Amino acid sequence: MEYNITPSYNEEENVWFVTLVGEFDIFNAAELKAKLNDLVAEKQINLVLECSNLVFIDSTVLGNLVAVLKNVKAYDGKISLKNLRPNVSKIFKITNLNKIFVIDGEGEANE
Repeated sequence: MEYNITPSYNEEENVWFVTLVGEFDIFNAAELKAKLNDLVAEKQINLVLECSNLVFIDSTVLGNLVAVLKNVKAYDGKISLKNLRPNVSKIFKITNLNKIFVIDGEGEANE
């Protein structure tokens, strides 16, 4: 399945909005990690990942998101995940990653 990573900077809110579309797995996880880290390096601000069209992620992607989160936390930022599909949300809950990421509709992440 095809995938797409579309970032846009919102100057008013001083945040990167990144729309993720399709499936992310071991084959494209490194590209996603590199893209997100590039955004973090460009502007050290919060990331909001729009996931309404994110169909699937695997453990490689989860690990890469945790690595990006470490970079974001270096400047006291956060990564928020918006509009997770139930199957993707379940992966975050099973792995307890819903406790370190801010997930839309689930309150703030635990530190």
